[in-house]
Amino acid sequence: MKTTVLPSEQQRRSLNRHTKFRIFTTFSLLAIIFTYMFNTNTFISFNFNPTLFTNHKHVINYNQLIIQESHNSPLNLKFDILNSNPEFETRANEFFKDCKLRFFMTWISSPSLLFGERELLAVEALFKSNPDSCLMIISNSMDSDHGFQLLKPVINLGFRVQAIEPDFHFLFKNTPAESWFGCIQNRKCDPGEIPLAQNLSNLIRLVALYKFGGVYLDTDFIPLNTFSGLRNSIGAQSANRFGNWTRLNNAVLVFDKNHPLLYKFIEEFALTFNGNRWGFNGPYLVSRVVKRNMEYNFSVLPPAAFYPVGWGRISGLFRRPVDRGHRRWVEAKVVQLKESSYGVHLWNKQSRRLRIEEESILARLISHHCVCGLQNFQQKSTTSITQSLTGQTPIPCMLKVKMIGK
Repeated sequence: MKTTVLPSEQQRRSLNRHTKFRIFTTFSLLAIIFTYMFNTNTFISFNFNPTLFTNHKHVINYNQLIIQESHNSPLNLKFDILNSNPEFETRANEFFKDCKLRFFMTWISSPSLLFGERELLAVEALFKSNPDSCLMIISNSMDSDHGFQLLKPVINLGFRVQAIEPDFHFLFKNTPAESWFGCIQNRKCDPGEIPLAQNLSNLIRLVALYKFGGVYLDTDFIPLNTFSGLRNSIGAQSANRFGNWTRLNNAVLVFDKNHPLLYKFIEEFALTFNGNRWGFNGPYLVSRVVKRNMEYNFSVLPPAAFYPVGWGRISGLFRRPVDRGHRRWVEAKVVQLKESSYGVHLWNKQSRRLRIEEESILARLISHHCVCGLQNFQQKSTTSITQSLTGQTPIPCMLKVKMIGK
C-alpha cells in the first residue's frame, strides 16, 4: 500500500509565496514591456508577416489596419482641417464682383458638426437687414453638395451667399500668420488643447478682412439692422459705469482692406499663440492689442451695438412671458433692440441647448428677420417639416421658432 505524504503547513506557505512571486514578476515584466512599446510606438511600427497568423485564403494585412487606425487618431483628425483649396482666390474674387458690402462667416469643423438651423437663421437675418450684400462662408465642410443644398433656399431668393473652402497659403501669405501656420502644419508647434478649428476661425476672420475688407460675423450673431454705415469698428462686450470699455470681442469686426490694426491683431496671434487658454487668441487678443494701439483710425462701439445682452443673461431672450407685466417688458425690449443694436450675439456656448419659446424676445425677432419663411404658412405636418429641411419647401418663420433648439 502506497503512503501519500502531505506537505507540511510550512511547505505549503513557501509554495504559495513562490507562486505569487512568479505571477507578480510575470505581470511586472509585461507591464514594463507594454509601457516601453507604448512610449516608443513600437506597436505601430513593429513589422511582422501577417501570413503567420492567417491562412492564404483570407489574408488580413495587420500592418495596414494599424497604420490606418493611426491616421484616424484624434491628433491626425485635428490636422485634417489644414487642407487648402488652391481655387479659393479665384472663386472669392469672382464672387465678390459688384458687391456693395462684403460679409464673412467661418465654419471650420469636423464633418460631424453640422451647419444647423441657428446658423441658417443668422444667414437669413443678414439678408433681411442687408439685402444687397454678399456673404462668403469660409468653410472646410460647407463647400459641398450638402452645404449648397442647405443654402439653396436663400440662393433661390436671389441673395448672394456661397461657401468656399479656404486656401491657407493664400490667406496667410505676406502676413505674420504665414510662419505660425507653417509651424503648426509641420507639427513643430503645439496646437494646444483648445480645438484647432476654433483658433483657425479666430485667425481666418482677421486675414480675410485684411485681404478683402468687409464685415465679419459669428454664426451665432443675428443681424437686425444694416451695416452699410459702419467702417473700421469693433464692439465692446462690457463697459464700466463711466462708459469706458473693459473688454472687447471679435464676434463682429468691420474693417477696410489692409487696415493696420488688423495686421497688429494677426501679428499678436502669431507671436503669442496659446492653444490651451480659451479666448486668449480671440476676445482677449483684440482687447490687449487695442489697448496698446489706440492711435489707429477705428471706433470702439458700446456694448449695445453688438452685445446688448451679456452671456450671463442670454437665457432671458429665449423665455416666453409669464404674465402681462413680463409681456410688456418683452415687447419694449424687442423695440429697443431693433432701434439701438446692429444685432444680437446669442453666445452659443451658453445658449445652444436652450429652446426658443413662443412669444419670447428671440421668437419675435425671428418672425421679423427670416427671409425664407411665409408668415401665413399654416401647414405644420411632419411631411412639410421634412421637405423644408431638405430645401424643397421654405420653412415658415414661426415654424422655425418651434424647431430651433429642439
